Amino acid sequence: MNIRIGNGYDIHRLVPDRPLILGGVKIPHSLGLLGHSDADALTHAIMDAMLGALGLGDIGHYFPPSDPKWSGADSLLLLQQVNQLIEARGWHVGNIDSVIIAEQPKMKPHLEDMQEKLAHTLHIVDRNQVGIKATTNEKLGPVGREEGIAVYAVVLLFRG
Repeated sequence: MNIRIGNGYDIHRLVPDRPLILGGVKIPHSLGLLGHSDADALTHAIMDAMLGALGLGDIGHYFPPSDPKWSGADSLLLLQQVNQLIEARGWHVGNIDSVIIAEQPKMKPHLEDMQEKLAHTLHIVDRNQVGIKATTNEKLGPVGREEGIAVYAVVLLFRG
């Protein structure tokens, strides 16, 4: 088989005194995402999708929150390591489709910057291979109450 599909999901709680980072982009907001690393839920969901496509587990296996080495880590550097792992096995990212679910702040002004950073990190020449959409949860559930931000991602890998 020369193609594989993986899906990923991540959610992080919004808290004061933390930066809000998604797709490697620092977004101005009064709250940020809580996590062991920089809590970049978009990048984490993409990494899980990449690993899942090859049956390699999840990011917790490679970057456990119990390891102080990953405290405050830049998720784009973690993504770079995951990409090296899949490339070492002969696979490459064909495309990514993701959706950020957040009530606030509005993501649209930041989507192109996220695409650029993710494409650059993954050595993807055409940033349109990195799809990022944003929506709200219509005030429903913890995301709707602005307690957190969730992300779903699907990644297509190809061999070659």
